[in-house]
Amino acid sequence: MADATQIPGAARPGGRTARTRRQVLDAVAAILLEHGFDGLTMDAVAERSGVHRATVYRRWRDPGGLLADTVDAARELPWEPPDTGSLLGDLTAINREVVAALTARPSIAQALIAASFRSPAAARALRDFWADRYARATVVVTRAGVPGDPRDVLVAACAPVFHELALMREPEPGDLAERYAAIAVRGSR
Repeated sequence: MADATQIPGAARPGGRTARTRRQVLDAVAAILLEHGFDGLTMDAVAERSGVHRATVYRRWRDPGGLLADTVDAARELPWEPPDTGSLLGDLTAINREVVAALTARPSIAQALIAASFRSPAAARALRDFWADRYARATVVVTRAGVPGDPRDVLVAACAPVFHELALMREPEPGDLAERYAAIAVRGSR
């Protein structure tokens, strides 16, 4: 993980640098949702954010840097895995979060996933984001006393939800969260 001198906006938490970062990242999200990766230019971000073009170029260098920092900012948000009292309940709750992120309209999660196929920097940031989330969520599996690699159980529960919603473009999620959580629990025994 980068130290504070390498993260755009981290030099003065809560100060002008943090405000500039927030303005720029808000503009990135808005442009990405409205125009996709092709519309995400440094000039468009500078104009939309009200931050001088030179500042945007100096701090983020290119659209990949903007996307990576957008993902990094999401990773910095507080998130704790659920504790419902059961593995099934915890996996279902995690899956419901995934469903909510992927079915929101517009969906910044889907926009970032799509952009990651065009930007190596965004792809790296997304890998780091998911590695962090999986690492934090392993507690739900270890707490349940499931033998083996906890990440395998998490992937068995969550990956089918991504498949159905992001790849198959399933219009109605129905009981996806519950169904795949239950399948993962049965498979973990």
